[in-house]
Amino acid sequence: MKDFMSVGQIGKTHGLKGEVKVFSLSDSLERFKKLKSVYIDGELRKIEGCKLQTDKVILKIEGIDSIEQADLYRNKYLMVSREDAVKLTEGSYYVADLIDCGVYDEAGEELGKVFDVLSTPGNDVYWVKGKEELLIPVLKDIVISIDIEKHIIIIKPVKEWQE
Repeated sequence: MKDFMSVGQIGKTHGLKGEVKVFSLSDSLERFKKLKSVYIDGELRKIEGCKLQTDKVILKIEGIDSIEQADLYRNKYLMVSREDAVKLTEGSYYVADLIDCGVYDEAGEELGKVFDVLSTPGNDVYWVKGKEELLIPVLKDIVISIDIEKHIIIIKPVKEWQE
């Protein structure tokens, strides 16, 4: 499991005093209000201010005090240690822990590895790359088990649910 989790990615600058627009990689923008510090390129930085917009967060980060400095951080990721990550409910997983999990059907046939997790209005979808690419809906009647420690996901045979 990863020791650090990405919670956001810096986009454009905001204003003249070093604030940055952040695209959330988290389920909730509200989590940024509770964030005291983040790692950027492995360096711990204090969060000095936070404003929420409809789909983005505006952050003032320690050491970024001008539009020119803020521009240097464009596209960089904001990371938190696993201990500071939002606690998940039972049966929920961090996307970072699902990436590269081996996906097998009930018969033990390897279908590939999780390349990405796509969020859709109804349910998430595992994008699996193997001999062929698969999009697997994350539904209880398809995904049988997930073992993050062993990095294994078991699903029903594709022919049963793809028809």
